[in-house]
Amino acid sequence: MQAHLITEQATARIRLIGRFDFSGHREFKYCYEAALKEPSVRQIDVDLHDVDYLDSSALGMLLLLKDYADARALPVSLLNCGGMVKEILDVANFGVVFAMR
Repeated sequence: MQAHLITEQATARIRLIGRFDFSGHREFKYCYEAALKEPSVRQIDVDLHDVDYLDSSALGMLLLLKDYADARALPVSLLNCGGMVKEILDVANFGVVFAMR
């Protein structure tokens, strides 16, 4: 998996590409830690448009991000959820925890 952090104005967008599983935890963690350290960031978006697979470890990583963001009172949104990725997020009831756009 590839993870890219793009910060524009007060929004940090983490764009993920490929299989979102445990093998990508370092890249994902690096991106969200950088976003959380940036004082100008007021919103974190995770763009899942180019994710073709995610597993339970990916769900856990998203929940960790949410916990850390909640500690800073930052909202987290999951963007561009479609296909199998959306189905998995729906089964895991992530729409209750995250804004999904």
